[in-house]
Amino acid sequence: MTPEDPPRYRVHPSPIGDILIVTTGDGIVTLHPFDGPLHSEIERIALQLRAVPVPDDDTDAAAPSAADAFESAVTQLDEYFDGDREEFDLPLDWRLVRGFTRAALEAVCDIPYGETASYGEVAIAAGTPRAARAVGTACATTPFSVVVPVHRVIRADGSLGEYGGRPEVKRFLIDLEQGPSLPAAPTAADAPETPAPH
Repeated sequence: MTPEDPPRYRVHPSPIGDILIVTTGDGIVTLHPFDGPLHSEIERIALQLRAVPVPDDDTDAAAPSAADAFESAVTQLDEYFDGDREEFDLPLDWRLVRGFTRAALEAVCDIPYGETASYGEVAIAAGTPRAARAVGTACATTPFSVVVPVHRVIRADGSLGEYGGRPEVKRFLIDLEQGPSLPAAPTAADAPETPAPH
């Protein structure tokens, strides 16, 4: 990918909904499930990147590194949701993440598969013990869901907390990692009637 090449995107289906994957020449810049219209997500990311992502549907060899990143991401996501992968090994482009947010998300990556940690524990691991609330903000605004396992971060009292307004997805991911068998995909009916406060 040359400096003039735009970011590229693909949408990949998963048990938690469609996942938008956007790559740059430096790796995956965002990977997260989305509910709304695709064009709204693309517009939001275009504003952040100051470049409009284009669909990765052409088969020319203009961006082989992007194609490799997409193929790796899709394969690893499918393996994860099938219960065959515990860690992701993907090239991440952290350009949309700065300061303590990045430190917090890197600390989240150290939470082992099938385990959880509180926001306060992640703050300590990130080097700022009193920043539990900032860890919550980092988890809520991460451009990387699933591959940076923010679903493993829970409240100090052991309750799950939110997950982008979809606590049923957080429950599904934790059950996927902790359960002896694959859980049923989450539905909106699984969500609590009144959202819990952050």
